[in-house]
Amino acid sequence: MGSLLLCSRWIDALNLKVGKFTGWLILLTTAISAGNAIVRKMFDMSSNSLLEIQWYLFAGVFLLGAGYGLLRNSHVRIDFISSRLTDRARNWIDFWGFALVLTPFCLLSIYLSWPLFIQALVSGEMSQNAGGLIRWPAYALIPLGFFLLQLQGLSEMVKRWAFLQGQGPDVLSTEDALSDDQKRAAELEKMAQPQGDR
Repeated sequence: MGSLLLCSRWIDALNLKVGKFTGWLILLTTAISAGNAIVRKMFDMSSNSLLEIQWYLFAGVFLLGAGYGLLRNSHVRIDFISSRLTDRARNWIDFWGFALVLTPFCLLSIYLSWPLFIQALVSGEMSQNAGGLIRWPAYALIPLGFFLLQLQGLSEMVKRWAFLQGQGPDVLSTEDALSDDQKRAAELEKMAQPQGDR
């Protein structure tokens, strides 16, 4: 179990770095989008390549950041139900969800998207728009994003299994596992309490 937990930490570190990188992609996308809008309004000019790079970067944020989202527990979860379950039940549900839903979905997505990427790379496929971009970088984001998500899914399975075997902490009950909305709700509840109850 120790070697699996070490691999899990490496995967977490990788997706943490990729997640921080996607934060810079958001900033870059915003800057390009704002610059495009300003140039279009002020000079009545536009560039297809700049318009296309926006959606390349936007796709990169979501595809490359999916593993980071899973690491930070910011994925969609029915908190109303899961908060009423025991720690062990929540971890079992996550473990089997990762094994039976996430893993097949990621593997199928990689399997189906890899040939599209290779075909675009070999053929040098270009955008049909005048001045558009080469397409293979956008196609590469699909298998790469699902690969990172699959790696993080495996890491989360290892952490859930370690907890269920009594060899690790419950990552679902730590402060880091709480979503931003859950943290804000806890802060609001704390602020709403009378001064004497704190």
